[in-house]
Amino acid sequence: MPSQSDTFLPVCLDLGALESAAVAATHRAALACCSWVGRHDADAADGAATEAMRRALATVPGRGTVVIGEGEKDNAPMLFNGEVVGDEGGGPDFDIAVDPLEGTSFCAKGLPGALSTIAFGDSGSFWSPGPGFYMDKIVVPPAARHAVDLDDPPERTVQKVAEALSKRADELRVVIMDKPRHQGEDGLIARVLATGAAVHTPAGGDVGGALEVLLPTCDVDLLLGVGGTPEGVMTAAAVRALGGGMLGRLAPKTAEEAAAIRGAGMSVDRVYERDELVGGGALFAASGISGGPLLGAPRRVDGTTVAESLLITDGQVRFIRHTTFEPIPTW
Repeated sequence: MPSQSDTFLPVCLDLGALESAAVAATHRAALACCSWVGRHDADAADGAATEAMRRALATVPGRGTVVIGEGEKDNAPMLFNGEVVGDEGGGPDFDIAVDPLEGTSFCAKGLPGALSTIAFGDSGSFWSPGPGFYMDKIVVPPAARHAVDLDDPPERTVQKVAEALSKRADELRVVIMDKPRHQGEDGLIARVLATGAAVHTPAGGDVGGALEVLLPTCDVDLLLGVGGTPEGVMTAAAVRALGGGMLGRLAPKTAEEAAAIRGAGMSVDRVYERDELVGGGALFAASGISGGPLLGAPRRVDGTTVAESLLITDGQVRFIRHTTFEPIPTW
């Protein structure tokens, strides 16, 4: 087991001044887009969440810079890279990684798993992937932090994680997104299943899958596979705060993306460790939109609106229940 000093890194950022702002931003975004759940209009839902989060971030104490914003890879509405938010009224300078609507397709189709997510970090601490939109990732709980290598075949990874967690391979539960790149007879899903491990295959939402690995209330041991780089940076903020392990490597989907990465002087072979993805104090917040195993959807109960969020800071996870008289926006 990692020691306390190995697991939880000291926080430089004044998290106390930003915790409530982070939760407020995801909460406002979740409420704004929940009326679009099940309406099969992904752009409208994404736009509603983004604008509500932008308004909430305008009142954050200090000066925040969006280092990585979701949407650029698929031309969806977004908080753009380099956008500056906050009231600039004497608070801290900080980095932001954001996805106002993580699991856009879940929201559009009325399926569980959609979240609003954000991460704050020390100024200059968040890695920027430049033109790289996708990355190969491994996420593990603290006890397996030093057991993984992105160059290992998946069979070896499963075995090493099982040993680190004092489990058999057939006792492991693994999250791999159900994407064509992971499918097929020799694909990642099939190879992990062949080890005896159970594989949970959501259609998307790798931030949610990583949280299930990190939170002791969820029975998941490992996340594998290729997902988005914005999600990767946000995930790394939560992983760092909770002392888990993460490795990532750019995984371009097209020749154009690979060429752009090389043109930016970056490598598709380099493996980034957790503390290279997020190199300082960080916090992560999320709010439920369409419900699921992590956070419930906003709902009306006895004339009040009830919503759920979580906040991850230095070694702590706090689940927050919002109860207000504010109505849920209607379509």
